[in-house]
Amino acid sequence: MKGGRAPTILLGGVAALLLSLLWMPALLPVTSRLLLLPRALFSMASRSAPSQSSPTSDSGYVPGSVSAAFVTCPNEKVAKEIARAVVEKRLAACVNLIPQITSIYEWKGKIEEDSEVLMMIKTQSSLVPALTEFVRSVHPYEVAEVIALPVEQGNSPYLHWVRQVTKLISDSSTVLP
Repeated sequence: MKGGRAPTILLGGVAALLLSLLWMPALLPVTSRLLLLPRALFSMASRSAPSQSSPTSDSGYVPGSVSAAFVTCPNEKVAKEIARAVVEKRLAACVNLIPQITSIYEWKGKIEEDSEVLMMIKTQSSLVPALTEFVRSVHPYEVAEVIALPVEQGNSPYLHWVRQVTKLISDSSTVLP
């Protein structure tokens, strides 16, 4: 198209859309995040090579010393009972329950599909064997799922908190009689 009319109309349309979004109070938080997105993307793209230090390494956090463990349960009642017990025993600092997951798996030669609750457990990596043993002892499944992944990085104060909350059991379990 000849002339500069099409870009002017397009720019006008974008400007009108942004102005209408800014006047809608319910969408204001979304709008302000959208307006900051180009700046954040530009900032990430213009960074130099990543530095060797990270917020977690500056805090004395040892990568992998905290783990996130995952356990599936048949229902919320069982998940809450196990979650409360592992926190009370200081085998975990925190347990998140994620309801209504669907698990599809092979069991004894058949494909099964079940509704379950997923537990996401934050603990010290050194406590994963004790956590696993406890879960196995109280879990109703013949083979309980306990999978732990080491946390390499994260929010330093949170990782420190996980270690502090679980410190007493960790210290006493490493002491030889």
